[in-house]
Amino acid sequence: MAAPNIRTLLEQFLDHLEIEKNRSLRTRTNYQFYLERFFDWAKTKNGNKDVTPAGISDDLVREFRLWLNRVKNGRGEELKKNTQNYHLIALRSFLKYLSKRDVKSLPAEKIELGKMPERMVAFLEATDLERLLAAPLTGAAEGKADVIRLRDKAILELLFSTGLRVSELAGLQKEEVHLDRDEFSVRGKGRKVRIVFISEQAKYWIKQYVEKRRDISPFLFVAHDRAQKGRSDVDAVGLTPRSVERLVERYSRAAGIPKHITPHSLRHTFATDLLMNGADIRSVQTLLGHASITTTQIYTHITNQQLKEVHQAFHAARRGKKGKG
Repeated sequence: MAAPNIRTLLEQFLDHLEIEKNRSLRTRTNYQFYLERFFDWAKTKNGNKDVTPAGISDDLVREFRLWLNRVKNGRGEELKKNTQNYHLIALRSFLKYLSKRDVKSLPAEKIELGKMPERMVAFLEATDLERLLAAPLTGAAEGKADVIRLRDKAILELLFSTGLRVSELAGLQKEEVHLDRDEFSVRGKGRKVRIVFISEQAKYWIKQYVEKRRDISPFLFVAHDRAQKGRSDVDAVGLTPRSVERLVERYSRAAGIPKHITPHSLRHTFATDLLMNGADIRSVQTLLGHASITTTQIYTHITNQQLKEVHQAFHAARRGKKGKG
């Protein structure tokens, strides 16, 4: 019996991702984009005929990798290495699925991801952090309604307190965040649930903000300024991740912070602060919701200076004063 054609197998694989693997619709959409890009490229190479599962070979994948490395996006820029790897991750996952279905194709383990350049982590020094957290209550928010200033203050405090991803924060609903407790659950990447802990400062400002609201939206953070565009405050809608990104960028500029700051910078600052104050990397991994410890290890080089100071204080000091060794 002949195997289904590649496009049918793709749809079955995407259903498998969504149902059996419990992946989000966004993940499904991303995998569909990456795989269709591969199939369309292979179809062009194959005389306008769809590639068969058996036709996916080492050589074909190698040519595709070369094409990914040279192709330009809509802005005329080369694809970033991590974007190129996303295509390979999707293809590898598809090939694993074919193997489980006993459909003959290239073994998934034949595909190795490209080496990534060392990732730079942007985090805030203590003085910059304090200026940023204070910005919504200063002249930086001049002209904004009190409820918006309180909302923005609560957002910044919560991002730093918990290390939430911006998408996680934007999706929070009021009933999920119990202010009488110091923790709440959040559903992160891969729909995995983890516990995050909230500071007294974040709890205080969230409470101030919620008490000021007059809408009935279930979301914790909503777009009050939409009322100025013909919508009633009762009709308030939840903030989008992009809206949160824009307000963080706006307050960072107003605070005079020279580097580009995003909500993820506050997540980096949260992790760095924990490590600098003695937290072990496994605990930080759990608090951030990283599936792999290798993802968390990007923060370890930040603490190298602290390790140097420890070495000088507790090891080099044993040699005595300079010149007496």
